[in-house]
Amino acid sequence: MNKQEPKDQITRKEAMKKMGKYAALTALGTFIILNPKKAQASSPPDPGGGLG
Repeated sequence: MNKQEPKDQITRKEAMKKMGKYAALTALGTFIILNPKKAQASSPPDPGGGLG
């Protein structure tokens, strides 16, 4: 039988809300990757410099 427990199911509205959060995170990550100058500006000047 392919009947699922009701507790495992979510509504379409809840699914859309979750997908919206993932879409926002993906957009943010893509924005950071495609704008390396801004990413470099926020990174430390010598990352890992104290390890060598």
